[in-house]
Amino acid sequence: MHEWGRPVGDANGVYADGTVSVPIILVDTDEGITGVGLGPHVELDAIFAAIDGEDPRGVTALYDRMLRHTFKAGHAGAVFGTIGALDTALWDIKAQAAGEPLWRLLGGRDRRVPAYASGLDIGLSDDELVSAYEVYARHGLRAAKLKGGLDVERDRHRLTLVRDVLTEAGHGSRPSLMLDVNEAWTRKQAVRHVCEIERTLDLTWIEEPVRRWDAEGLAMVGAGVRASVAGGENLTGLEQFRPLMAAGALDIVQTAAVWGITHFLRVSALAHAHDLPVSPIGTTPAGLLHAATSVPNHLVSELQDLRPPLGVSLDLHVEDGAFVLGHSPGLGVTIDEHAIAAYTRRPDPAPADGPHVRPEHAGRRLLAAARHGAAAQRRTPTQ
Repeated sequence: MHEWGRPVGDANGVYADGTVSVPIILVDTDEGITGVGLGPHVELDAIFAAIDGEDPRGVTALYDRMLRHTFKAGHAGAVFGTIGALDTALWDIKAQAAGEPLWRLLGGRDRRVPAYASGLDIGLSDDELVSAYEVYARHGLRAAKLKGGLDVERDRHRLTLVRDVLTEAGHGSRPSLMLDVNEAWTRKQAVRHVCEIERTLDLTWIEEPVRRWDAEGLAMVGAGVRASVAGGENLTGLEQFRPLMAAGALDIVQTAAVWGITHFLRVSALAHAHDLPVSPIGTTPAGLLHAATSVPNHLVSELQDLRPPLGVSLDLHVEDGAFVLGHSPGLGVTIDEHAIAAYTRRPDPAPADGPHVRPEHAGRRLLAAARHGAAAQRRTPTQ
């Protein structure tokens, strides 16, 4: 479990209690090495059969073997996430066997990974928002991504609050601001909303302004606004990225931590061929942070909560606006199974309108959906 201690969510909904499940996969070897992967467990037995008894050091070939064993569904959804979790665990094993941190095994030179703050903050009041980003600022972060997309005036106000926090912390230097709307708009809504914000604020990027697969729409948004267009965290398989890159639909290519390391490396190579930067996202993206050190087109990585999930320890810290990876062999992720087993609290039952469910009227709202910001969010049934 990951306990934020406050509401977290996006334009689709909010987890009011701030408790989010974090699935963990542990892969043991007959040499006594255990690899850690964070991600779904869907079809785990069937997928694990593809790697059972194999030498884990052949991780990239085993990644393709897992895809072949699930070729009817392996390039999409939670099955792809399970493959990614096992892939991450295999990379962890390979680096541990070599006695090196994964960033070194992958060819990284610098263990510092630039970061931006991302508080999943749409459910926060103004005071809570400022307090949250003051903490990020104390760790040297000068770039922030806010959740929004429901009310242009509210988005402008909240972005301004965070801009002022980061500007003061940076002694007047201008911070980078991003807005993530989680596919909430139509094409024209996206252009109108972003252009209105850009009348007074400078946006570095707008994230997932329209549906994730809408190459023509994303390209249209990019042509109509000054901000870069970011997306890709929900895309799975290179076949989903290729048409977007070919259409010039993305300026920033993202991948989610849950999809695994091999996937990230392949997407990064494809993006590099299109002269595009990559930016990993996720709550605990330890695997992709290691991988980011080895690709030439990494831009910045998402930092959500500064605390890891319950029972998870990470050999990394945050200073001067960057993740700093440690020297432990492998990922540097340690799991305390006793602490996890002793945990008795469970998150509230998933409601029908949490951030995991697309709202019925998403993409076709005429008026602002949340005039009163956090207060309106909290009055709705949430988890």
